[in-house]
Amino acid sequence: MWSKYGNRRTVVNGVAFDSKNEAERWCELCLMANAGAISDLQRQVKFEILPKTDKYRARYYIADFTYREDGKLVVEDAKGAKTQVYLLKKAMMYQRYGIDIREV
Repeated sequence: MWSKYGNRRTVVNGVAFDSKNEAERWCELCLMANAGAISDLQRQVKFEILPKTDKYRARYYIADFTYREDGKLVVEDAKGAKTQVYLLKKAMMYQRYGIDIREV
């Protein structure tokens, strides 16, 4: 099934991805992890970008991938379309955690 932005859900080794691009990047990162170039590779990591208040629920950014490269945390997003919501969440990630999301 095609999505609004033209990406197609893809399954690799029984794992579902939101797009072919995301699935391909996961495979690349797995190879890099197996070679020892990166460590602590994870998918779909949740970051709170706005805490819960008495009036509103907490808001989150869910990273496609996180890993450590040379000891530093890297947060990646396999991006096709950069929506206004994504750009806002990206800015909030930088403001809250000092993390500049790497787009691939």
